[in-house]
Amino acid sequence: MTRVTAHLRHMQRSHIEAMFSLRRALWFSLGLTALTLAGLGVLLPLLPTTPFVIVAAFAFSKSSPRLEKWLLESRAFGPVIVNWREEGAIAPQFKLLSMVLMLGVLIISVVAGVAWWILALQTVFMLAAALFVLSRPNGRAFA
Repeated sequence: MTRVTAHLRHMQRSHIEAMFSLRRALWFSLGLTALTLAGLGVLLPLLPTTPFVIVAAFAFSKSSPRLEKWLLESRAFGPVIVNWREEGAIAPQFKLLSMVLMLGVLIISVVAGVAWWILALQTVFMLAAALFVLSRPNGRAFA
């Protein structure tokens, strides 16, 4: 192998490593963003927590096994992630909670006098979300 060929192979290897590093950084950034939004969702009833936790676990599985393990071992989030990964399931108590919160937000919007067209859009999106949640199998319930 000539020096030029060896140099080109080294450059290709460096390029591939850089691509993997960038990809890993992007997945990690997505995981942190999703986890931040999940944290906000704990405080704000309008923002869902569970989908963001599931996205964070997926992103960390691609970028940070340590953070993925931390999420999976979390008493709060671990069972939700496992239910979703193994069965595409949502535990019954979370289905009920999501229905109650969606209805509550809709009632608050009506009482607040939100424009009819916003209420219509909100209703359509919430119905779609409710149908999706209710169509998922029941996962294992947990405390």
